[in-house]
Amino acid sequence: MTRPKALVLTGYGLNCDMETAYAFEQAGAEAQRVHINALIDGSVSLDPFQIMAFIGGFSWGDDHGAGVVQAVRMKTKIGDRLLRFIEQGNLVIGICNGFQCLVNLGLLPGLDGDYTRRSVALTYNDCGNFRDDWVFLAKEKQSPCVFTKGIDRIELPIRHGEGKFFTDPHTFSQLQAQRQIVLRYALPDGGAAKGAFPFNPNGSLDDVAGICDPTGRVFGLMPHPEAYNHWTNHPDWTRLKEEIQRGKSAPPEDVTPGVRMFKNAVDYLVG
Repeated sequence: MTRPKALVLTGYGLNCDMETAYAFEQAGAEAQRVHINALIDGSVSLDPFQIMAFIGGFSWGDDHGAGVVQAVRMKTKIGDRLLRFIEQGNLVIGICNGFQCLVNLGLLPGLDGDYTRRSVALTYNDCGNFRDDWVFLAKEKQSPCVFTKGIDRIELPIRHGEGKFFTDPHTFSQLQAQRQIVLRYALPDGGAAKGAFPFNPNGSLDDVAGICDPTGRVFGLMPHPEAYNHWTNHPDWTRLKEEIQRGKSAPPEDVTPGVRMFKNAVDYLVG
């Protein structure tokens, strides 16, 4: 079986490339870390890849807003190639700064098949500061998102200062109607956060933590699934270890919920 090839974007302040590539490898993909300039100058082509990951970090220091400079540079230089990559049925994931870049590019939410128009925003956290924490997330059960298949609830880490999702009422209604709101911040029991801090860590409209395009193949989220690539990443892992040893909890699955997202992408392509 041929392993799908995943391109993990790097460069200019992005800093989650190693973890993202590792998560893809765990999921069964062949991951390659590629600098933005290599795509722009043509020394690396998108053609061999079936997955493209816009990773977390602080591209260009977020000097003009999170993901703004990266989006402008990529849209100007290789915008047509990005659109062709999506049209060919490939997968795209944007994590944290990568999500911010995707919405600035217009690749999300892709309403009415338009992958060039910016219609949503990710802006400054209501709390007024950078948040580094773990959050509970609930998935929209009828979402078409490829990456979240089989996932109901999940815990993932966040680390951002500009994660508040916002849009106009008409666009929001479209996203709801088409089940494009994939993940929402939730309470520990899975109930709606309803904007309550710190469960909704940034004040996102309707607790939105991640959205996809109408096809489910382009996905963006603020939490970091690649940062939950081993069970010991979780802050409660020592307690879980003790509970397993005492027979009070079942051993964890082979892959973490974070890696499960990447494995869903691999399974989609090889299935």
